[in-house]
Amino acid sequence: MQQKYYIFIAVLILAVLAGIFSYPNYVNKAIDYLNSKAGWTLWHFPEKPYILGLDLQGGVQLIYQADLSSVEDKSGAMAGLRDVIERRVNMFGVSEPVVQIQGQDRLLVELPGVTDVKQAIDMIGQTPYLEFDEERTAEEAQQIIDKMKEVQAVQDEGGDITSIENWELALQNPYYKPTELTGKYLTKANVIFDPTTYKPQIELRFNDEGAKIFEQITERNVNKSLAIFLDGASIIDTNGDGKIDVNDLYAPNVQEKISGGKAVITGDMSTQKANEIARRLNSGALPVKIGSPISQETVGPTLGYASLQKSLLAGIFGLLAVVVFMVLIYRLPGLLASFALIIYVAIVLSLFKLIPVTLTLAGIGGFILSIGMAVDANILIFARMKEEIKAGKGLSQAIDEGFRRAWSSIRDSNFNSLIVCAILFFVATSFIKGFAFTLALGIIISLFSAIFITRIFLQVFVGKWTEKAKWLL
Repeated sequence: MQQKYYIFIAVLILAVLAGIFSYPNYVNKAIDYLNSKAGWTLWHFPEKPYILGLDLQGGVQLIYQADLSSVEDKSGAMAGLRDVIERRVNMFGVSEPVVQIQGQDRLLVELPGVTDVKQAIDMIGQTPYLEFDEERTAEEAQQIIDKMKEVQAVQDEGGDITSIENWELALQNPYYKPTELTGKYLTKANVIFDPTTYKPQIELRFNDEGAKIFEQITERNVNKSLAIFLDGASIIDTNGDGKIDVNDLYAPNVQEKISGGKAVITGDMSTQKANEIARRLNSGALPVKIGSPISQETVGPTLGYASLQKSLLAGIFGLLAVVVFMVLIYRLPGLLASFALIIYVAIVLSLFKLIPVTLTLAGIGGFILSIGMAVDANILIFARMKEEIKAGKGLSQAIDEGFRRAWSSIRDSNFNSLIVCAILFFVATSFIKGFAFTLALGIIISLFSAIFITRIFLQVFVGKWTEKAKWLL
């Protein structure tokens, strides 16, 4: 019994932490009050915001149709196009954008929080620019670095940098300079394997004009590196931080002059990494036109805020209705199950922040539905407990038997629901994906709530004293 009390205390601590993390405003205000009155320096709980989707935050939804009439590998072309546009959207500074392929030739782009729609459309519609840059000399590099320091010093003093002679140098890469070789000369990038080591390599093929330019560049850069950029950024995440930014640089070394229009990029890379590089290289020379969006829908943030408030209100009413039903029908066990349900809500909301989950109206709908489904397991368990008590078994034994006998039904029903969620998530559109994901997450946590938390509550609070007050059961 002592062990059960320890588990009960741990559950309460988890519930409190999850609740504070889900909504830390009031606790942080209390901490500020204590710090001001007592002179303390207590830390704040992190105020991580929920990520809101397009329909709640406002923004724009664009649908493009690609011209695949002259492309053989249609799926590869669309994957490359998606990567390029996703990179462009991330450079634009959009929070949690959605870029997805729809059908065979359509691309869905959702930009939450975007106000300048025309600028976003112009940015997306640009032709991807692939370039090969060669190393600068030490003198050139030092000249640019000195100019960058000079510009920074003037900026720090609030001066006008345009008064500096050749201030534009500070905008250039101090270590690499562009060459005349760009993506328009690249015909194909393939992943091949070294016949001796079986390590993946990347084979580049240029057209006739590109072959001549590439030969000249490699001849003057033997034993030097050649950086590859797509839209001004590295073609791959080289530092492993999960994003492509200015800290990444992909620059393979040139070992000898290369003739014939073919080159091989070698190095320590996995097959997955090699395929990613090849896809990005191909996307730089992708002959796919998207033009203007065939569909454009703008959602105002006021509408999104109103929808969010109504959804949250519906969730609160739904939770209260479930609690009232459980208490009226199952009395003390129903009350304990309701406390477990509140803990379940706190845990799920905290997971929405931690994962993080982009909340949409459909996603909130899935979460609200999961609240009702969360008590299904408790109803099955309590029904079994009633049968065991009527059969003359003691309360403690009835609890154990109720959980054991109801588990097979709980497992099967929830497993079937998870199968449907998986089908919706992998087959349906992005609007339904949010519903399926939040519902599946709610089902999984509800199993933990019903089987573990409710059971601990019953074992701690239901004892011999309830044998004398059976009206509570």
